[in-house]
Amino acid sequence: MPSTGIEPVNTKTGPLYAFLAYGSWGLLPIYWKFFHSASAIEVLSHRMLWSLVFLGLILTLQKRLSELKKLSRRHVLGLLLTALLLSVNWGLYIYGVNADRVVETSLGYFINPLVSVLLGFVVLRERLYPGQQIAVALATVGVGYFIWQFGSVPWLALGLAGTFALYGLLRKMVAVAPMTGLAVETALMTPVALMIIFYWGATGTGSFGSSSGLTLLFIGAGVATSMPLLWFNNAAKRLSLATLGFCQYMAPSIQLVLGVFLYREPFTQTHLVSFSFIWTALLIYSSTSLFRTKSIA
Repeated sequence: MPSTGIEPVNTKTGPLYAFLAYGSWGLLPIYWKFFHSASAIEVLSHRMLWSLVFLGLILTLQKRLSELKKLSRRHVLGLLLTALLLSVNWGLYIYGVNADRVVETSLGYFINPLVSVLLGFVVLRERLYPGQQIAVALATVGVGYFIWQFGSVPWLALGLAGTFALYGLLRKMVAVAPMTGLAVETALMTPVALMIIFYWGATGTGSFGSSSGLTLLFIGAGVATSMPLLWFNNAAKRLSLATLGFCQYMAPSIQLVLGVFLYREPFTQTHLVSFSFIWTALLIYSSTSLFRTKSIA
């Protein structure tokens, strides 16, 4: 059989890596809940700092630091924009978890794939297939119903979906390897993070160092951030895009279960109706993507 240039699917380890990646992302609210006494900005600052340390160590061990020297000014400017978006996304998520709004954060990540499709249509002029059009319309109805019933816009969910979708769009346009790109993004934001950390340390208003347990959790934020990405990269090499597309809904599903059953957040009839529209939209979107993948193959 001639080579297609595509790495063969590994059905043995691929699903395991996908489960580890999306399962970890789904369980992250439990980790961020330990920082209830710290501000979201302080947690975000440490997340940036220790992610850079951990990713730098991994790149060193893998002898990939030379990749950083190959980046052009255009690459760095693009990664500066993605770093800002990633910072806002991470900050919103940490805030949402510790503000007891885990259900709303899960809503954001359920909406995210559909926002990405819409951005691809508007910005990249990608074709929007009938199934995808229906999916986007149903998701819009779901969000609209939520706003109509509660009388308020779910800004947190839309902010998470919008920033991560924009992040994905720009990262698609910046041709840099995922781990190298994330290392540069965290490096670009770390000077600001260090200034915040040093200021709070000097004024005694920060939580870092207040207890050994909390300090270890701050340092561990780098591992908690980076390991799921490493697992995801391994899964992406071994699984088809269609399979990964289905797996991505594992994380917000776990978040929703945690929000409702572990943290006892309200899940009203309005939530049920809104989520039902969005879940139906995702089912149609995933089915359309799977059908297109099979037809192309």
